[in-house]
Amino acid sequence: MRMTPQRQLVLDALLELEHATPERVCQHVQQTTPTVNITTIYRTLELLESLDLVRHTHLGHGAPTYSVHEHQHVHLVCHRCGHVDESPRSVMDELCGTLRAAHGFVLDASHLALSGTCKSCSEENT
Repeated sequence: MRMTPQRQLVLDALLELEHATPERVCQHVQQTTPTVNITTIYRTLELLESLDLVRHTHLGHGAPTYSVHEHQHVHLVCHRCGHVDESPRSVMDELCGTLRAAHGFVLDASHLALSGTCKSCSEENT
């Protein structure tokens, strides 16, 4: 595969943004190259993911969030305020073992986001 200027722009955007939706990547790329459209961004992200250069996570409803870094964490998404926190993937070890023993299912926690209520929102209710 050839590294086209558009592909490089998308990779550079993800390196700067760390976690970003395709729309956010497009906005970032269009700051320097306004002719790149959202369709090109989606196609490029799909290609880069098929080459294992980027990965995605669904942090809630809506578009996935992409990153060039391997997710060494589980995303914790507050469904009240939208805050996203991270926890080490090791917090899922017990669940991974339970699922494997009970169902033979091997969980890929690198694409995992857990929805709940963050500490700040929880404290507001007490």
